[in-house]
Amino acid sequence: MKASNDHNFIRIHGARENNLKNISIDIPKKKITVFTGLSGSGKSSLVFSTIAAESQRQLNETFSSFIRHRLPHYGQPDVDAMENLSPAIIIDQKPLRGNARSTVGTITDINAMLRLLFSRIGKPFIGYSNLFSFNHPQGMCPECQGIGRVRRIRIDKLFDTSKSLNQGAILHRSFSPGSALWKRFVLSGYFNNDKPLVKYTKKEWELLLYQEEIKPKNPARGWWPSASYEGVIPRFTKRFLTKGPENVEGENEQTGFVETSTCPVCQGARLNPLVLSCRINGKNIADYASLEINELVSQLQKVKPGEAKTVTDSIIHRLTELENIGLGYLSLDRETATLSGGESQRVKMVRHLGSSLSDMTYIFDEPSTGLHPRDVRQLNLLMQSLRDKGNTILVVEHDPDVIHEADHIIDMGPGAGKYGGKIVFQGELKEFKSASTITAEYLRQVPKLKTPTRISTSFLEIRGADLHNLKNISIDIPKDVLTVVTGVAGSGKSSLINGMVPRLYPETVCIDQKALGGSIRANTASFSGILDRIREIFARENRVSPSLFSANSEGACPACKGLGVIETDLAFMDKVTETCEVCKGKRFKEKVLSYLLKGKNIDEVMRLSIEEALTYFEDANVVKTLEELQKVGLGYMTLGQPLSSLSGGERQRLKLAAELKKSGRIYILDEPSTGLHGSDVARLIVLLNELVGLGSTVIVIEHNLDIIAQSDWIIDMGPGAGRDGGKVLFSGTPAELLKNKSSLTGLYLTKYLKGEDLAKL
Repeated sequence: MKASNDHNFIRIHGARENNLKNISIDIPKKKITVFTGLSGSGKSSLVFSTIAAESQRQLNETFSSFIRHRLPHYGQPDVDAMENLSPAIIIDQKPLRGNARSTVGTITDINAMLRLLFSRIGKPFIGYSNLFSFNHPQGMCPECQGIGRVRRIRIDKLFDTSKSLNQGAILHRSFSPGSALWKRFVLSGYFNNDKPLVKYTKKEWELLLYQEEIKPKNPARGWWPSASYEGVIPRFTKRFLTKGPENVEGENEQTGFVETSTCPVCQGARLNPLVLSCRINGKNIADYASLEINELVSQLQKVKPGEAKTVTDSIIHRLTELENIGLGYLSLDRETATLSGGESQRVKMVRHLGSSLSDMTYIFDEPSTGLHPRDVRQLNLLMQSLRDKGNTILVVEHDPDVIHEADHIIDMGPGAGKYGGKIVFQGELKEFKSASTITAEYLRQVPKLKTPTRISTSFLEIRGADLHNLKNISIDIPKDVLTVVTGVAGSGKSSLINGMVPRLYPETVCIDQKALGGSIRANTASFSGILDRIREIFARENRVSPSLFSANSEGACPACKGLGVIETDLAFMDKVTETCEVCKGKRFKEKVLSYLLKGKNIDEVMRLSIEEALTYFEDANVVKTLEELQKVGLGYMTLGQPLSSLSGGERQRLKLAAELKKSGRIYILDEPSTGLHGSDVARLIVLLNELVGLGSTVIVIEHNLDIIAQSDWIIDMGPGAGRDGGKVLFSGTPAELLKNKSSLTGLYLTKYLKGEDLAKL
């Protein structure tokens, strides 16, 4: 596109962030621009690490230091100059943060409007809108404090009464012998620390468990002069249940120390009896919040017009937006922590639709993730609505249905990693269709059905499944074939597959997109298991100890402890993260970096991409693992890439690589096409068939029509979402699905195979 001197373009000069090759580009404002290209081609580096980072950095600098300290910290991107930036709002797939008090209703502000409605026309009148909030002291249930659940400490799990305090009778690790909490009891002077708890008198047991704060009269040496003694139960409650972070509470529940149940007073409604007595058409505000969104719309339409019409119309409008984006199966009382990445992104999108701001830049990260082709059409309409309010829309996306709706397309490449970082096309769709790029070539391909399909003679049997919204389903899932489970979001796919199959068949392996275990130092090489072997090879070549080549051990830079960066907390100012001046970010001691293997030191080797490492290493075990990583489309990632930097799709493919050498298992994959370019989806299909070829049963939950077309068997769930879903609409081969007139998935697959534009359906 020809450059312009006016303010109708975001202008970037000399962008070099990550793998970007000193690119300069003008991006039209107040248009929908879709960025395409292979995974690792530089899309995110340009959109998120350059445009979004600089926009948010400059915006944050306008606030006081007090405010900046509470905002995310953005480093200055590696770019010569940027012009005409507007404030950027990132609508990504990261789960919505929040504790148990954060719900769909609170995050969308619909709860606030619903409270106003009840304060105006609810009978009997009990007070103003704040009273209807479960986060307000006068509105919340006094028993559960507005959470809807109560936690009970399992005394039988927390103590081993056959042991004494010195032997570790309190089983929670925070109370283990030698810990500060343990000393609160053994130094109090109240107990014989070698006496088994089973021999305690009733008074000693009460003192150990329930005593409120008191000053010990005869504490042992080492007791803190200003400290008070307090029983295990009140101390545990304060430490872990009242103020403890969510992850600690979850850990305590997993280990059995804490049991969670519905609040016996409010029955999960979160509110006190007075608030729950106020009703509209026979239902209280908790009843309204528990309805699925499409049901709640119907309920609100029954409210008689009057002084509350404006409020009712506003609520219905916001609910309809959620319904239109495929979230009609959610309820307002659904906790945000339970939403998937795709659901979180769509909720964020609806929040911004109600905004009156204009001249903003909205940045979307693969918004089609988790959406059935039917719902992608509505997604496009929502993005167009944001654009038509005078905003700039930047979208990183692989889905052809989103690409086809773009006003402008920027294709990155030509390859991934060091082979990417360039702009290989910029222009409109009609020009893009004839371009000679990998993405354009993929869009021109004519999809085909798999022929012939595998035939199974044995099955995984599920009988009477009624988990969540499942309607007493009985179905046979064929073994030793590739089965794809389809249906709109919320139709019951995950309930049937993730919920029922592992329960009935414990040998099932679920390859999901959840975070990978490990410390902040964990990386691609350590997770895949080749890092120890690489250290051994370096050690053997240089005749030194392998521990020298560990950034967590003997070889670590003493200044940054092997992290490569040093963080400085400036109290009320932003935390400053700087590259370590001693090792220059290389993480190792200077002596360690003098040891070479084929001309490279350990830091240089960890910066190799998987593809580059394949030609560098000769060790058979290392090469085999690297080949598996490249097979799953991760050839662009470096050996030292931190696990914390990976997307959900990359995490899933890393797990998948670890399974390629195994056989004869049941595998479940949940939307493995997430984050994959169309050309990489073809490679994924080959991998899935490889697993089946090894004698495994592979079940995939997917919306991607290429994967659906190449399956052996399809199970289509629906017909709708939530209460309108939970049924098996179809079970059979892809060819048979095309003949099924009642399947929405079948309709879209038919149109797709004919090369028709699905966005027009």
